[in-house]
Order: sequence, then C-alpha cells, then structure tokens
Amino acid sequence: MPDPQPPPYERISTKQYERLLHDLQVELVKLQRDFIRDGERTLVILEGRDAAGKDGTIKRITEHLSPRETRVVALGKPSDRDQTTWYFQRYAPHLPAASELVLFNRSWYNRAGVERVMHFCTPDQYEEFMTSVLDFEHMLIRSGIRLFKYYLDISKAEQKERLEDRRKSPLTQWKISSLDEKALDLWDDYSEARNDMLLRTRDPIAPWIVVRANHKKTARVQLIQDLLSRLDYEGKDKSLLKPDPSVVFEFDPVHLENGMLEP
Repeated sequence: MPDPQPPPYERISTKQYERLLHDLQVELVKLQRDFIRDGERTLVILEGRDAAGKDGTIKRITEHLSPRETRVVALGKPSDRDQTTWYFQRYAPHLPAASELVLFNRSWYNRAGVERVMHFCTPDQYEEFMTSVLDFEHMLIRSGIRLFKYYLDISKAEQKERLEDRRKSPLTQWKISSLDEKALDLWDDYSEARNDMLLRTRDPIAPWIVVRANHKKTARVQLIQDLLSRLDYEGKDKSLLKPDPSVVFEFDPVHLENGMLEP
C-alpha cells in the first residue's frame, strides 16, 4: 500500500517572507520586553533530523533580540565525566533564569534520536530516559519555566539535497559531521526513533509541535507565528499570528497514518 499523501500547503514567496519576518521579529521584541519586565523564564526546544532547518530558524528568532537575555544552547559530544552523571545534569546549568529566553538546538531528546540510532546509549539508558523525561519536564514547568517543544520534519529527498548543498558551500561545510554521512543510510531507523519519541513523550502539558519544514522560509515564519500565538504580551498583534494548521500542529498519533509526517 502506498504511503498516504500529505495535504499540500501554500509556500511563502521571498517577498512575502521578508515582509512577514520583519513584522514577526517586531513581535518578538515586544515579547522580550515583557519577559524582561516580568522576569519570565522561557525555554524553546528545536529537534529534527540533520539539515531540518533548526539553525536558520533560531537565527531568525534571535536576530534582533537582546543577547544579554537570549541564549542559544547547542551542546557537543558529552565528556567522559558527563557520561558518569545523571543524564539531565549537563542540560540543567543551561536552563533559563529570570527574564531569559533560551533556545536549545537539540536537547536531552538526543537520547531518543541520535543516541538510540547510533547505539551511543544502552537499551536500559534509553528506556530510563523515556520513562523519566516527562517527569523532568513537568518539574521545569511547575518551577515556572514555560516550555515549548518543536520537531522540524523534512523528507528524505529534501535532506539529501540540503546535505549535498552543505558539502558544496564553503560557508556551510563546517556543519558536516560523520553523523551526517550516515543520516540517509539510517533514514528508516531515524523514522522509527522519531515515531517512538513523539508517541511516548507527547503530553498535554508539554506537547510536541510538528513543523513541516521542507520549505525553509515557510517553516521559519510558521514556527515563529505559532510560538508567539501561545504567549501573552503587551501590544500583541493577533492579526499576524495565525499559523497554518497544515504546516504547524500539535502531534497526534493519527499524523503517523495520514501523511502529515514524512515516512
């Protein structure tokens, strides 16, 4: 049986993108003004396959925000010491303090994706993570942290094209890693890991928000629109914040069957 075809969606033009992005970045500045005034703590997690567009999306979010109250966290390979500590311990120091917006470019969900697929963790370590991660996130939320989890989803053909573009460009070659070389070969393994992660760690308090990201510009503005729509702040222009539910949506198991997630 062929895979179900996902519904099409309107791809934003470059002119529309530039105009809307500017207006959304103004909204982000308004939002940060409230963060700073009220001492809010906000954490945004971006997950997705290699080349899904996490870097570019984060750059557009942070471009005009105060660097003092905005931090991007992209942790490297765990050290020998890290591997002997509580799994969440290396992430805890990077959580937001008062007035801060922190964006995780990959997060503790590495254990549910890369570490599982590449056998960087044991089955017991993986299972412990999967059974404890929601408890950890609930503690963060009870402490007053506003947590948002986004998964950027792309097709195999799109990933292949983007990885090839990286290799050719002298400006993006630094992004290529040994893991990228295996990403396409292990596509099905990563799909299975993604599906298990979304199914087992979805939660009404900390839901997964999926972004169909084959078109970079559309994905960027849709994610920003969705994030802003979920937060209250002074001077909010609600007319700008109407994300397309065919592009960005809270994960539900039905999306594994109806083509809204890439196979």
